[in-house]
Amino acid sequence: MNTSKSHFFYDRQKRSGILVFVALILILMSVSFFYEPSQAIAISEEEQQEVIAFQKQIDSLKVIEIENRKPRRYPFNPNYITDYKGYTLGMSVEEVDRLHRFRESGQWINSIADFKKVTHVSDSLLATISPYFKFPDWVTNPTPRKKYVSQPKWKTYDQKKDLNKITLEDLRSIESIDEVASDKILRHLQKLGGYQIDDQLYDVYGVTTKQKRAILNEYTVKEKPTVSYMDVNTATASDLSTIPLLNFDLAKEIVDYRLLHEGIKSLDELSQLDGMTDYKLTRIKLYLTVK
Repeated sequence: MNTSKSHFFYDRQKRSGILVFVALILILMSVSFFYEPSQAIAISEEEQQEVIAFQKQIDSLKVIEIENRKPRRYPFNPNYITDYKGYTLGMSVEEVDRLHRFRESGQWINSIADFKKVTHVSDSLLATISPYFKFPDWVTNPTPRKKYVSQPKWKTYDQKKDLNKITLEDLRSIESIDEVASDKILRHLQKLGGYQIDDQLYDVYGVTTKQKRAILNEYTVKEKPTVSYMDVNTATASDLSTIPLLNFDLAKEIVDYRLLHEGIKSLDELSQLDGMTDYKLTRIKLYLTVK
């Protein structure tokens, strides 16, 4: 025989108790909903000011948040406005098409006035988007063209003086030639016994190219010095090393090459030597010969 009772079975007394309990809950909820306190909660003036200040802070934070949620606009070149960019800016399809046709013709918008003239946008929209226009620097800050200053013409051979007769006073009279440069040029000239070609002036160490050009604009080789050409097939390495720009090691290579090939038939053969450059060979040829 089953003696267990269901948990969901209530007798009349229990049902009456539940009904009274539910009614009591409903009465209390009604009283709390309709009841209004007869007196407002009183706060001091100082507390009132604090509440107002706190509310202002909340309002300012709300404004900042609203601004942060707005899509940001960055500077842009109006020449490259796409269909989508134009839509986000508030331009109509016709206004964007006018801009595209203008650009397809190979022309450029270089000012706010140009943009207004081409697109026909309203003044209100232009005032909103034009502060974000960014044109290239060469448009906004064009650099003035430098006036062309004609350079002094290079003097002719007849107008120049003989470089091999130049003196200290002559050098110091040339603009940009100082005492140091003058001394080095004269020492080099005396060491060679005179220049055979103008380019030998460029071999002077410690004098700038600008200074050398200033000299060659006034002077050139006219009377060449007498040179005793050295036979490359009979000269010793010591003799060859006395030639400008030709050190003893390179002179020794010339002698070795001569012995290996049973003589040198042309000075151009020396270009095959290690350490021999076209520049050096040009200078060496001024003092060598082949017999």
